[in-house]
Order: sequence, then structure tokens, then C-alpha cells
Amino acid sequence: MSQPASATAAPVRAEAGLIYQRCRWCGTASFRRLLCPVCASSDLESARSDGDGIVVRTTVVHRYTKLARNESLVRFPEGFMLRCRVIGAPPHLVWAGERVRPAAGADFDTGEVVFEVCDTGDRERDRWR
Repeated sequence: MSQPASATAAPVRAEAGLIYQRCRWCGTASFRRLLCPVCASSDLESARSDGDGIVVRTTVVHRYTKLARNESLVRFPEGFMLRCRVIGAPPHLVWAGERVRPAAGADFDTGEVVFEVCDTGDRERDRWR
């Protein structure tokens, strides 16, 4: 017998996050790098981020598909930035300053990083403040 969806959502959210690297020489954080982008050291240690970030830059892209999609640059509190796709809102309504988290069921091993908007309530009302 399967468990209800609400019982499985909490463990998935708890496991969500990103594995990033921090240079042992200069302390710079980076994502999916072989060498440190600052000092070029290969002495990187892995660490886990909770995955919550802030959109810094966003754009709507129509390239290679008939449907529009969003590509954003997201900054994380650990100090690294990452280009990703944001879902959970129409592509033209994702703004800089928006809080995002890893999308439920997203697989970071495939190469595409997908995030979802954290709070979608009152988006139109907040837009005009």
C-alpha cells in the first residue's frame, strides 16, 4: 500500500539541496568546477547547500523551442552563483529579488538545474508596490 503524497513530500524537501565546492586555499565557493575560479587550485572540498537562493538576473528565452522559458542567474548565501531555469510562474513574471528553491523531483545529475519560486501568493499585488 502506498503512502499519501503529503507524507512523502517532507522527506523529498529535506533531501533537496545542492552540492557545491569550496576551495581549501582561498575559501571561494563554486558549483561544478574542477579548479577554483579565483586561485586555480584543485584542492576543493564538497559541501551541501540548502538550495534556497535569490534571483539576480532573469530573461525569457525562445531559443530551440516553440515555448518560452525562463533562464535566471541565482545567488546563494554560500557565495556562489548559478544559471538555471525557474518554474512555478510564467517566464515573464520571474523578477530579480525573487526567492527560489530546488524544484521537487529535479535531478541535478542530468545537467539541467531547475528551481521553483518559493512564494507565489499575491504576485500581482506585490508587483505594483
